[in-house]
Amino acid sequence: MNVAVRNPPTRLVVGISGASGVIYGIRVLDALKDLGVESHLVVTRAALLTLSQETDFSADDLTGRASVVHKLADVGASIASGSFRSLGMIVAPCSVRTMSEIATGVTSTLLTRAADVVLKERRPLVLMVRETPFHLGHLRTMTALAEMGATIAPPLPAFYARPGSIDEMVDQSVGRALDLFGLDWAPVKRWTGLKGATSE
Repeated sequence: MNVAVRNPPTRLVVGISGASGVIYGIRVLDALKDLGVESHLVVTRAALLTLSQETDFSADDLTGRASVVHKLADVGASIASGSFRSLGMIVAPCSVRTMSEIATGVTSTLLTRAADVVLKERRPLVLMVRETPFHLGHLRTMTALAEMGATIAPPLPAFYARPGSIDEMVDQSVGRALDLFGLDWAPVKRWTGLKGATSE
């Protein structure tokens, strides 16, 4: 009997939904390219709307960063099947609507179907949820997702990294999210201990 263990391919599913912060998804794609990781992208219509409002990038600029682009309505795409092997999936940014749809398991698009597949296959699912403040319904939805195995990773600034620009703040959040897949992206600034601390 063949019991050889095969390593999963170095590819990651990337979802970009319509919440503010489309730049997080853009930088995820840039990071994966830097790391030599194959990216499989699916973007919502609302995300393309946000792209036009928050950046000077075109839809082609965005999709051109991905290794493979899947259509939102193509529920028969490779990433809709558990037999499609990957490191997992990140949704950056993740809208409350997208988060809620994933939590119910009643998925209507390829993005949420792919996320559901990742959960059922027990692979990492990282949701960079963009909303504030959270009401109780949001918090209960996040609790349900955490119990299902997802990681809720809102893109919050890490001031210990002393960011000098918005770009640095974005990259730090993206890099820390990619840490959850075992991917080490160079721009991340690591905590090295208190400066000037003395041992007793």
